[in-house]
Amino acid sequence: VAAQNCRKRKLNAILNLEEDVCNLQTQKESLKKEHSQHSRSISRMKQKLNNLYRDIFSRLRDDEGRPVNPCQYVIHCSSKGSVFIIPKHSLKSEQKQDNEKE
Repeated sequence: VAAQNCRKRKLNAILNLEEDVCNLQTQKESLKKEHSQHSRSISRMKQKLNNLYRDIFSRLRDDEGRPVNPCQYVIHCSSKGSVFIIPKHSLKSEQKQDNEKE
């Protein structure tokens, strides 16, 4: 009787583990689909942001009416909602100063 009970417990443990594996495989597939959807969504957002960035720079002009070069400037949004066009070299020096402060 003790051996029978032991075999029964072992069989139940195996069945529970197989059920857990099946549930985890289902969860893994669900997470893969979700990850794929998020990746596509991020790609679409990046593309929209890139299009917006190009559109903004195509409309910007300097003081003399020449187009602003997107290779030399970046769009910077402050935490207060203000938007600035900043030279890239100035942004890098700001980041260095922030890193040195930290």
